[in-house]
Amino acid sequence: MAVPTLDHPAQLLDRADDIKTTNHAEFVKILGRLDQDAANLPADQQWLLRYLDAWQQAFDGDYARAGVALKTIAEQAPDAALRLRATATLINIFGFGHRYEEAFVQLNRMGDLMPLASDKQARFDAMSEATQFLVIAGQYELAGEYAEQMFQNIPPGKTACRPSYFKLHALFHSGKSRVTRAQFQQAIDLCTQGGESLIANAMLSDMATFDIEEGRAAVATRLLEEHYPEVEGYRYPALMEYFNVLLARGYLKLGDVARARKFALATIASAIKDEYSEPLRQTYELLYRLEAQQGNARAALDYHEKYMAADKAHLSDIGAGALAYQTVKQQLLANRMQVDTLAKQNRILQLQRALDLKAVETSRLYIALLLTVLASITLLFLRLKRSQMRFMRLATQDSLTGISSRQHFVDATEQALRLAARTTRCACLILMDLDHFKQVNDTYGHVTGDLVLKRAVAACQQHLGPRDLFGRLGGEEFAILMPDCSAAQARERAERLRQAISATPLWGETRNVVISASFGVASTDRSGYELRQLMIDADNALYCAKRDGRDRVVYGDSDDAASASRDGVCEHVPPADVMDLPPFSKSTG
Repeated sequence: MAVPTLDHPAQLLDRADDIKTTNHAEFVKILGRLDQDAANLPADQQWLLRYLDAWQQAFDGDYARAGVALKTIAEQAPDAALRLRATATLINIFGFGHRYEEAFVQLNRMGDLMPLASDKQARFDAMSEATQFLVIAGQYELAGEYAEQMFQNIPPGKTACRPSYFKLHALFHSGKSRVTRAQFQQAIDLCTQGGESLIANAMLSDMATFDIEEGRAAVATRLLEEHYPEVEGYRYPALMEYFNVLLARGYLKLGDVARARKFALATIASAIKDEYSEPLRQTYELLYRLEAQQGNARAALDYHEKYMAADKAHLSDIGAGALAYQTVKQQLLANRMQVDTLAKQNRILQLQRALDLKAVETSRLYIALLLTVLASITLLFLRLKRSQMRFMRLATQDSLTGISSRQHFVDATEQALRLAARTTRCACLILMDLDHFKQVNDTYGHVTGDLVLKRAVAACQQHLGPRDLFGRLGGEEFAILMPDCSAAQARERAERLRQAISATPLWGETRNVVISASFGVASTDRSGYELRQLMIDADNALYCAKRDGRDRVVYGDSDDAASASRDGVCEHVPPADVMDLPPFSKSTG
């Protein structure tokens, strides 16, 4: 038998499969060479070539074509290992395309294929693709479990580069565990030594993000610039987007506006068409702030509109990932219940046939077994119903604005006040009410009113801390609890919120609407730690703010604010720049 050379198709296919992430340029050349002679290849080699072509299409961001090809391979390829690899790659591109429910369905299918594939490399690659998707979908804990399985199943000749990257990537983005720079560097060195330069540079983007967040923008930009030509040579749009936006963020931190704008625009240019991505959301926010600082109002408004759309997509994406996971999980449970039910029913039929040949004692035994089966089915249905009800109780957010609902805000605030009372720390409650909101609804309609509410909330969230509780009490009325906050600080922060709402840029259907809000502030120093009294005092202060002309902050307590509301005298914080409101009707909204 002739010894195969590097020109032999089998050798070329193995070489291409082995270097697709370590030497991508050579991989593309080999694919082009094999595609020219694809018709003359044996059937098994043709299937492998079709898979590598689909993998390259996904790498280039052409998810539509890649998805069609991979589905065919996953369903029809004769080799179980190749079906497994195609399914895993399909999971990944569904994740990048935000088609989470389809991805989770394929993930369950991959679990069924794993025992059928004896190829350890194929199993390792499949777990790698699945782990990457789980990180995209925000299932960091599950991604960490897959990464641990990868550590235990490293194929011969391979290093722990990929499982190290996915484990650190999941830990870093989950925010639950502290990741050190030394851990990033150790993983990068491991990948570099193993020839996995693409993975090493992906890890480098995480380390650069870490450096920027830790105030080392100069270090981050130097590293990114050093590896930029190498990443550019991969022609991998997803990684290129992260490098560009991180360079834009780093240079903006360093005050280099020109370079920040250059790399921000490069992020937009390198983005996959019609695909939402996290780097794109960050880029639009950066350009909006940059143009606003430069005084380019028109450009700032344009980028702000794109940022808001991307941010909305980002929030929807997070919810879609979690909902898809729960939906598929419930569907699997229901399917398993159905299978169990059918199996039990089949057993019942068998018992019924056997009963014809048995005596009365056997009949009694059958009845007992039947009751047991029915009880088991009932118990399974009850458990499923209880699980669904528990999932419904997780809805604690206001459906319009995304902040806490009234009940959730009340529960969380009462708990925070109990903690503040035990530690004798001051806390403040702020009630906020949008001015003339009823007239906005009457004049422009409820759709515009909803947009005004959401933009006012978005403006406030830019000035709230991670421990502040922000909830919608109903209509246009909102409440904010600020733990560990003195009365003076609360008044100052409420004033910043007032200014942020007044300065909110408007466009589209809300371009003719002027937004302003009135604020009432109460503190535990005067009102005590009971939520009811704090709400009364803050509401009295809010009444004073409304009566004194709106668009202002008033601080009061149960004595002076209540009496002031009766006597017509209110202590308020004068606004820094009171804007003239349009001539509304005499509504007290």
